[in-house]
Amino acid sequence: MAVTDQDGVRGTFVLNGEDEGTSAPDSPLVIPVIAEDLDVKKRRVETGRVRITKRVKFRDEIVDEPLLREDVDIERVTVNRMVEEAPAARYEGDTLVIPLLQEVLVIEKRLMLKEELRVVRRRTEEHRPERISLREEEASIERSDAQARGEGG
Repeated sequence: MAVTDQDGVRGTFVLNGEDEGTSAPDSPLVIPVIAEDLDVKKRRVETGRVRITKRVKFRDEIVDEPLLREDVDIERVTVNRMVEEAPAARYEGDTLVIPLLQEVLVIEKRLMLKEELRVVRRRTEEHRPERISLREEEASIERSDAQARGEGG
């Protein structure tokens, strides 16, 4: 039997051990089918290596931040004046005035402003530079290829 495949190649096949001339004209034609299977496998191949090293290095920096400091001066001022009612604490500019009272026995009881405390706030700013150490990590990477070592796969 002559058969032409998809690529146009013509060939002759013998079926059941007979040649083309001996097969019966009414008998069915049987053509064996051949199938190929694909068997795919994987394997690990080293193509190179990487070495990572890490080191810590130190660097010094100067920190110069302002520091706020408050100092308080207290001044005692004698008043010795009679008042009808207790005065409240008050501010005179930046000065806090706190009245101190004393009861005095007279024929009648009166309030006498004995003294006042005057509290003055002063703010000063000072710089105190200091040297501090800061740490920083660095990494270095070395690559060695397997093919360069003769280990190709």
